Amino acid sequence: MTAILRELEVPPKPRHTLRTVLIVSAIAAFTIATCLPAIGGIELDLAAIAKHWRNGVTKLVQLAQPNFAFVPRTLAPLLETLQMALVGAAAAALCSIPLTLWAAAPTNPNRVTRGVVRTLNNVNRAVPDLVFATVLVAMVGVGALPGVITLFLFNIGIVVKLVSEAIDAADHPYMEAGRAAGGTQFQINRATALPQAWPLFANQWLYALELNVRVSAILGIVGAGGIGRLLDERRGFYAYSDVSVIILEILVVVIAIEVLSNLLRRRLV
Repeated sequence: MTAILRELEVPPKPRHTLRTVLIVSAIAAFTIATCLPAIGGIELDLAAIAKHWRNGVTKLVQLAQPNFAFVPRTLAPLLETLQMALVGAAAAALCSIPLTLWAAAPTNPNRVTRGVVRTLNNVNRAVPDLVFATVLVAMVGVGALPGVITLFLFNIGIVVKLVSEAIDAADHPYMEAGRAAGGTQFQINRATALPQAWPLFANQWLYALELNVRVSAILGIVGAGGIGRLLDERRGFYAYSDVSVIILEILVVVIAIEVLSNLLRRRLV
């Protein structure tokens, strides 16, 4: 009996200590090499950080003393930021449905149209959101509109990329059954693919809404509306006590939206 149990035992997992050490050493060496200006790496002036650490401490002390009397002035820009985040996420949610289905192989067998949609979405994702905002501010002017358009493009890139890849990676026997029954691709997508993809869409839409609040606060720095404009203004005047209040408000709003999103995910997903 003991001999039989020994034969049934799982053999110990082979160890590759030397290979692991070599890989870690290669990564560490490459990382160090990227910090050497002599061979084209970036220059990290750690000595300057150690020399001027008092400046950072001074700013942290100022940020630790928020001026709550400044709160009433932040309410309107904060509301504009929330509106931008919601409108951008809602518009992207509507447009992402057909684009995602066109970008996934199971829902769009046509390689040409699928390649076009994927290429355009990759180009969209390759452009940083601050670049979009800067160009749009120059085109349509300072305000919430360039911020909303930027958030819309930002959300489209995320949702289409993640959901289409999830559809590609899943098994779709129900779609094969639809084709065997003589259904068109549109009918198959509407009757079988979409019901299966709704939880994926809902999860990514809520994730995009969470990101929008953070991103819209940054976009305001380049004039794309929201509380970011006020943040940049107070920073320019070195009013760090006011900046601290704005940061706290953004933190509270982000946490509140994340909690609400988690509650909605439990019901929808």
